[in-house]
Amino acid sequence: MGRGVPLRALAFAVALSLVVAGVVLVHFDDRHGAWVTLQIVAPLSVLTVLAGEWIARARPGGLRRQFVLVAGLGAVQLAAGVALFVWLMFASSHDALMTVLLAVYAGSLALWVARRLGSQALDELDAVRATLAAVGEGRRDVRVGLAGDDELARLGRQVDDTIARLDREERARRELFAAVSHDLRTPITSLGLLATAIDDSIVDESTRREYAARMNTHVKQLAALIDDLFDLTRLHAQELEWTMERLPVDELVRDAVEAMRPTADDRSVVMLATVDGVGASHGNREQLRRVLFNLIQNAIHHTPPDGSVTVLATDVEGGVEIEVADTGTGISSEQRDRVFEPFFRGDAARQSPGAGLGLAISRAIVEAHGGAIWLEEASAGTRVRFRLPAASLSGTRQA
Repeated sequence: MGRGVPLRALAFAVALSLVVAGVVLVHFDDRHGAWVTLQIVAPLSVLTVLAGEWIARARPGGLRRQFVLVAGLGAVQLAAGVALFVWLMFASSHDALMTVLLAVYAGSLALWVARRLGSQALDELDAVRATLAAVGEGRRDVRVGLAGDDELARLGRQVDDTIARLDREERARRELFAAVSHDLRTPITSLGLLATAIDDSIVDESTRREYAARMNTHVKQLAALIDDLFDLTRLHAQELEWTMERLPVDELVRDAVEAMRPTADDRSVVMLATVDGVGASHGNREQLRRVLFNLIQNAIHHTPPDGSVTVLATDVEGGVEIEVADTGTGISSEQRDRVFEPFFRGDAARQSPGAGLGLAISRAIVEAHGGAIWLEEASAGTRVRFRLPAASLSGTRQA
């Protein structure tokens, strides 16, 4: 299409005019009638498409004005066409009157239906616009609420879903900031007090060494928190590259259980493992070991003395599932959906060390491996299960 002259639109108008004249010629075998028809419809078609192109390009006023202009254009074309046919075809007054009446009748009905549909569509667009304006002002309690299954209704539902997602993300962000602030405030406050005591020389040498050791503990706690936050951010952004290899799952689980057994023994918790005969998976050994350490450590901390922690690995269709179960207090039903959120710490975890990032990091690692992690129903204690895809024959790869 030319920028100044709408060549495609003009070509369409001329082609449509020729088709109409051709139908008259073939049906009535009347060359004169076909020529007169072409003389009538060709100028009307050209003028109509030119006016339509101007409306589409200039877009005068709002959509309501544009709909009115389009409807008016159609009415003018209809009236002009009828008038020219009556005049040039020398129709009888009876035929002319009937033609005009039928044209006015059909045009009126079409305009009414177009007005009804156009008005409804514009009202729905106004609802979408007003809702988005409210969201831009910071509100998240507004919804478009359109019914139906047309394009506007689907657009309205997409807007509502987006607003709901924004609300959830902003709530999660606020909770994240609050949790980070809380977990940073305690060690930083302690570091400040200890540093002040050492600087003021109000303590003896042995106490100074004790305070320095405490400061070192708080610094390690802060470093671990910052590392976990950094890793979680990079996992969510998929910025980590891992070497993926074929891993014998039974060997991976046994190594993790044996590494955590001294911790379980210190708390008088029995460690059990059932992993024989399990297939292999593809993954990064260090990252999957981190997942197992997180899950087993959580289980040990939440299990009372003389309780047990059981690690079970089983083959399933298309993969391997690993479960870590404990005989602790379990997780309440209202908290089950939030245990994998960053910084969420349930009632049973509030007295345990850590910032509540272990399960969130574990979920990110498992999902980065193409797997899934979830809570299984348990009559007592907690059962955390995750699935890894079965090993393929492709060898080592990057994730």
